[in-house]
Amino acid sequence: MPDIPTFGTLPKDMPYATRIGAYVVIPDTARQRILTLAAPNGALILPGGEMEAGEDQQTTLTRELKEEFGVTIDPPHYLGEAADYYYSRHRRTAYYNPGYFFATTGYKKIAPPLEDFNIMTWQPIVIAQFALKRASHRWALDRWLHQQGID
Repeated sequence: MPDIPTFGTLPKDMPYATRIGAYVVIPDTARQRILTLAAPNGALILPGGEMEAGEDQQTTLTRELKEEFGVTIDPPHYLGEAADYYYSRHRRTAYYNPGYFFATTGYKKIAPPLEDFNIMTWQPIVIAQFALKRASHRWALDRWLHQQGID
């Protein structure tokens, strides 16, 4: 596996599950806010999620954005790959979560979300840089900002 930015640590000898994901940065037209998902526990994360068997990153993003928000997105460009180690108190499981990160500027509402437990929020970028729960998501936002010349 290539060397990728990896955040967090797990205690030695703690078993963990691997959850590979695909996530996307979606800014508003003024590039002042980004779309985030507020999970039931209050955590803010980028839209996207775990890749299911047989999916590639684009298929995962298409499925997750429809489930979470009822939207489709314009073709995204690749930002990079980063990973987190973390412990989920909700699931009582430790995870290694490598993620593929993308960005796009366009989305279109096509239907009501299939999931009714998440909340779509627009967060000011200056807040999202600190409020996104996963360090890899903050890394992706910073990478997008750098590519935009906003950093």
